[in-house]
Amino acid sequence: MNSEEEFYDAETGLESDDSCEVSFKDAPVYEGKQTSNGRVPSENGVWERRTTLPAPMFSRNDFSIWGFLKKCIGMELSKITMPVVFNEPLSFLQRITEYMEHAYLIHKACTMSDSIERMQLVAAFAVSAVASQWDRTGKPFNPLLGETYELTREDESYRLISEQVSHHPPISAFFAESLSQDFVFHGSIYPKLKFWGKSVEAEPKGTMTLELSKHKEAYTWTNPMCCVHNVILGKLWIEQYGTVEIVNHSTGDKCVLNFKPCGMFAVTCIKYQAECLAVKPYITFDSIQNIKYQNTSYEQNTGGAVDADEMPDVQETVTMIPGSTLQWRIAPRPAHSAQMYNFTSFAMTLNELEPGMEGVIAPTDCRLRPDIRAMENGDIDTASQEKERLEEKQRAARRERAKDGEDWSTRWFHQGVNPYTGTSDWVYTGGYFDRKYSDLPDIY
Repeated sequence: MNSEEEFYDAETGLESDDSCEVSFKDAPVYEGKQTSNGRVPSENGVWERRTTLPAPMFSRNDFSIWGFLKKCIGMELSKITMPVVFNEPLSFLQRITEYMEHAYLIHKACTMSDSIERMQLVAAFAVSAVASQWDRTGKPFNPLLGETYELTREDESYRLISEQVSHHPPISAFFAESLSQDFVFHGSIYPKLKFWGKSVEAEPKGTMTLELSKHKEAYTWTNPMCCVHNVILGKLWIEQYGTVEIVNHSTGDKCVLNFKPCGMFAVTCIKYQAECLAVKPYITFDSIQNIKYQNTSYEQNTGGAVDADEMPDVQETVTMIPGSTLQWRIAPRPAHSAQMYNFTSFAMTLNELEPGMEGVIAPTDCRLRPDIRAMENGDIDTASQEKERLEEKQRAARRERAKDGEDWSTRWFHQGVNPYTGTSDWVYTGGYFDRKYSDLPDIY
């Protein structure tokens, strides 16, 4: 397979008599070891992960977003101190961990003997990471320099460690590995945010690398662009667009996924969501250009410039190409998700302090951040005060290092080169799970 033979695509044409509709409810979805109430028992069968947050989302109605953002047009938002009302109660380190919600796709890929079947599952894994962003209009907290996050899921047979390795520019590095040595998944992300008047655009710079140990294969890709519409007027909604090229550096195979943007003045516009991904053996572009492959469409205002970008309707069916195989579909969100920052069931668990965890995780772990904890508990005033305190503490520490002529030293990652792309990357140094945390910085 080469770059001209894309065996499947997140973008296709429309209106084919040969297509057929299926409901997401009818398609298979991985449930892991979840019980009927969505909870997962611990190893001893007693502990169950939470299914809700301690407090519902607060109202943003009394806050003037425009009053703050009008001075930020065209600027990179990562360099601006944002009010806490923009946030959701997760650090960006926790947000990128949501890649692992569908780790079962990697485990399944490891069992496949055919390289094309492995590529299909790797592509589904790459797309699945985008799904959790739908309707997630809150901004994650910027990690403090030296902040970390770990996640171990024995029931899913993996563990992950991430670290904020740079503040300007903000760079988050992560490393995940299978507990059975089947794979390693690592990368670094440098999110560049810009405000353009009606929307906030996020460019997730950085490379994702997945290595399948048994097959001696390495895959790399970058994430699509993300845009939050109607930050001033109208209902907030999120759009994903851009090209994601997944490369198997061992076989030379490529998979190209195109997320098409919605045109501002288009009479009709197809809104592509990462709701599912299906595959079919390669056929020519001419034969598929009129096949409806993704379903959500809507009509925009056609009377010239509009004050708000109309949000597309969400449907529960997708029109499939006959003969295609559904690789993955999005899991339904909890019924109370809208009151909980539109979190997925997986996201609900990420800031939870399980019994005994506080004495085990590193003191730099996100779960111990007082501003995020206060926001999660519904105490917005304390969250704002703590956020300001932590940011000033970080600035004071930076001034002290500059006065002493010291450079910041990362703890768990070091700057190096990605062996597959030859580009600069952050490489896991190792040792985090040895639990030797005596020399970590005091950041909280």
